[in-house]
Amino acid sequence: MIAIPVYNMLIAPNSSIFLGTQQFKNLAERDPEEDERVIFLFLKDEGGKEQMTPESFYPIGVSGVIREINEDNYVLVRTNERVHIDEIHIGLRQKIELSSTVITDINDINPDEEKKRLDKMKSALIEFTARFQWGAVVRNYISQWKTMGEIASSMSLWLTSSPEEKYHALEIDSLTERNQFLEKILYEYIEMSSLTSKAASAQETDYRKAYKEDAIKKQMNFLQKELDELHPEKVSDIRQFEIKIQESGMNETARAEAEKVLNRVRQEGKNSPEYGMLYDYLDFLTSLSWKKEEMKSIDLAEAEKILNADHYGLKKVKRRILQQIAVMSLNQKQSGSILLFVGAPGTGKTSIGRSIAQALDRKYVRVSLGGVRDEADIRGHRRTYIGAMAGRIMDGIHKSGVSNPVMVLDEVDKLSSSYNGDPGSALLEVLDPEQNNTFTDHYLNVPYDLSDIMFICTANTTDTIPEPLLNRMEVIEFNGYTATEKYQIAERHLLPKALETMGIKEDQLDITEDAMKSIISEYTMEAGVRGLKKRIDTLCRYAAVELVKNPDSHVKVEPEKLREFLDMRPIHRDHILERKKPGIVTGLAWTKAGGDILFIESVFTKGDGKIIITGQLGDVMKESVQIAVSLVKAMFPGKAQLFKDNDLHIHVPEGAVPKDGPSAGITLTTALSSLVTGKAVSPEIAMTGEVSLRGIVMPIGGLPEKLMAAVRSGISTVLIPKENEEDLKDVPDEIKEQLTIIPVDNVDKVLKQTGIIKAD
Repeated sequence: MIAIPVYNMLIAPNSSIFLGTQQFKNLAERDPEEDERVIFLFLKDEGGKEQMTPESFYPIGVSGVIREINEDNYVLVRTNERVHIDEIHIGLRQKIELSSTVITDINDINPDEEKKRLDKMKSALIEFTARFQWGAVVRNYISQWKTMGEIASSMSLWLTSSPEEKYHALEIDSLTERNQFLEKILYEYIEMSSLTSKAASAQETDYRKAYKEDAIKKQMNFLQKELDELHPEKVSDIRQFEIKIQESGMNETARAEAEKVLNRVRQEGKNSPEYGMLYDYLDFLTSLSWKKEEMKSIDLAEAEKILNADHYGLKKVKRRILQQIAVMSLNQKQSGSILLFVGAPGTGKTSIGRSIAQALDRKYVRVSLGGVRDEADIRGHRRTYIGAMAGRIMDGIHKSGVSNPVMVLDEVDKLSSSYNGDPGSALLEVLDPEQNNTFTDHYLNVPYDLSDIMFICTANTTDTIPEPLLNRMEVIEFNGYTATEKYQIAERHLLPKALETMGIKEDQLDITEDAMKSIISEYTMEAGVRGLKKRIDTLCRYAAVELVKNPDSHVKVEPEKLREFLDMRPIHRDHILERKKPGIVTGLAWTKAGGDILFIESVFTKGDGKIIITGQLGDVMKESVQIAVSLVKAMFPGKAQLFKDNDLHIHVPEGAVPKDGPSAGITLTTALSSLVTGKAVSPEIAMTGEVSLRGIVMPIGGLPEKLMAAVRSGISTVLIPKENEEDLKDVPDEIKEQLTIIPVDNVDKVLKQTGIIKAD
């Protein structure tokens, strides 16, 4: 007797089946004279084939007899009854010896009913196999099957049932129940195979359809390309947009939107009322640069050379810009803070952006935000509106033709809010590196990556910039130019450019050094050089007229001729008073045009203690007046009656000019102290600083501009808050050399320095 271990097979009793010789590995070891009986032992898991033990087998097997081994090495086995494995022993080379007991089936089958079921199963199998090429071959085998078990055993290898389900068929004692179970397994196989076959057929049909469609499209594209090359003037708008969309490199969202709009154009045609709007949208969308620009190598020395060639001075600003460029060079990508250049008009904030673009070898774009109060100017208008267009950010990128320009957002301090939204809030997303990689303009309605753009903002002051927007940026102060710096800028930049613009040769116009310095000191009044440029342009135009009249003439500009050539009188400046008087003190102020001096004038008049303030002072300065009055009353209690018996009038000259800010606090306090004590303060002493009720002098801003104004006005000594002493590093040496600068931290020190109270 031969024991045959099998796994995942359904071998039913009382059936004839063909099995491959791989199932009979020890068939050659049998004695031909011995009985050719076999017993099939069912393994519990596939791993048991390698290391078989008595526990590796199920307790029920099937006995049988080997009938034939044909020339194709297939073994015909006639199975008999089921057997129970009583004892099993595995010897050398995994030779199996066992003892078994026959299990008797319960013969409760109805022959007629069984025959009907068998015939129906055969018909189902013949119908199923007929759809395959090999169906005719297996038809004869199907007709020879005599029992449901024989069918199941012959198809065992193809059944989708689990090994446990196949073994379960042997555990059933009732023949009727066993046949019904086998019938169920076979029908499940037929249905599953039919569905799989149908799905595969449908999938193959879809594949063929897709392949065919792709092939047709490729042929059409090839033919269309040939036609386009033969007749480029006849290429349709739709075809042009198709080519642009394919070559644009836009992201998937943008491509889907572009193709959607293009389909509308294709369907509606040129006669559609929306054709113009759709055409403009596609033209804008496909003209944008969607491809990520490769980071160019940065030569830091060359960048520094360009910045120095284009702008004189601004050492602190240039150093910070070079730091930003160096970081970008190391990271090989756009990185660093959003820079906000703050300073007076004409100090080079906007023009230095062009120099940065040149240093980085990038395109330059300037977007003016002055007066913008509609959010749509930043985010764009939705396409549903008539006259819709992209916002200024995307429009600037569109004009630059690249995805990584240097973009200067000019005058961000002049944004304002209205019922149309807050453009300042819209800028938050634009300038936030964590968000702007998916910026969505309302007109485009698809995300665009702004992270490669170097944004630079400019402003005259930070006072009007919303706090959330200001926090996104790093403030870099542009201090005013000294007279020496203005002279160098005029000689190196302004005059050569003006001569080139006017078409005048260098030897045809000569502006003497004294004349240029006179223009700077007497005909301009600003921190920047915008007014100086206008005066030089005026001189060049004057020279142009003379040269047209007499081409051989030579125009020489000297100080005494400036009034005639410029057709204007020298600008009036506030200068120190010729004589000192109690109640009058010189202060320093910061304006959007730079620094200036102002006089705080105070006087008592007969009255009942009123305080009169004139000179268009803002709320902050009015509060400073109240603090100064209270402070002086506290410091000079013996003079308190003066404030009760008289009206106090405080005036700041040039009443037509609005004035505000806290830095006049110490000047007001000194002026009132001078008034009540009757001790005049030298007009050559100027001061600036905020003051508290405790008598503390607190820091202020705009110190460099204020000190420049002091020098222009002939001031010799300036009192500044002690906490601003560190800011003197930003003041040019030539300004500091002309002034005696005294840091003070309380009102007592100020009054001692001015001689109102005696020094210790």
